Amino acid sequence: MEPLVSADWLAERLRDPSLRLLDTAWYMPVHGRNNHADYRAGRIPGARFFDIDGVAADAVAGRGLPHMLPSEQGFAAAMDALGITNDTTVVLYDHLGMFSAPRVWWTFKVFGHDKVAVLQGGLPAWKARGLPLESEPPSDADMFAASRACAAPPPTTAYRAKLDSSKVRTIDDMLANISSQAEQVMDARSPGRFVGTEPEPRAGLRGGHIPGARSLPFPVLLEAGAYKPADQLEAAFRAAGLDPSGKPIVGSCGSGLTACILALGLYQVNGRLAAIYDGSWSEYGARNDVPVSTLSEDP
Repeated sequence: MEPLVSADWLAERLRDPSLRLLDTAWYMPVHGRNNHADYRAGRIPGARFFDIDGVAADAVAGRGLPHMLPSEQGFAAAMDALGITNDTTVVLYDHLGMFSAPRVWWTFKVFGHDKVAVLQGGLPAWKARGLPLESEPPSDADMFAASRACAAPPPTTAYRAKLDSSKVRTIDDMLANISSQAEQVMDARSPGRFVGTEPEPRAGLRGGHIPGARSLPFPVLLEAGAYKPADQLEAAFRAAGLDPSGKPIVGSCGSGLTACILALGLYQVNGRLAAIYDGSWSEYGARNDVPVSTLSEDP
């Protein structure tokens, strides 16, 4: 299906039993908001809660990397808890317009679920159309069912998940690519974080970027919380020194979340699912034994 759907499209299909709507609200500390509270306060009718930090792997090798991809069994258990089958059409939205939903979109795609799309403009676009909201407080059992299932999956599940590991990059992959340059690397963080003049929001991280990466701050692809037209997206990739029709492109950011905004934008341009460095700068920037560049544009 198309990667984006409009508020009107969704409103017409809201009662379709073959469709499942997920609220994927997630925030950085700078936003000063709480995703659990926002979901409880108001959501699109029928939306279930997908907790990005809950439907995720536990701390990786003691490093505590944020919202890393869950296991196949954990993701499948979460889908069962949400009432999602392999044939369900899934629509995702977040509360900022376009911020966290693309990460969940990429997660579904990388686990082999192709019937997934993001609401263009998110909850703000829904509200702007004067469409209804649901505000009856959900039970904790319902709200956190997916997270709890992911944390303790049963031995068998009805949902079948198969991770496409070709779309997931490790730190070793990123280090090997510095010399091989087999893949293009796009960095979704701000220009200041890219060159190390702006502090990282997570303590203990070095400034700068993976040598050879290109800076493409994710807000460049958006306007009023929604994606720009595809021709403008392509122009933005090319202006950043990235060729959507060339070598494979890998996304990186602070924690593997906003890189997926770039990945969804790229998908609209070339129809290819980009790989993501899941650990991103939370992992790379914490290492003192890896090369870092602070140039605005690497040779």
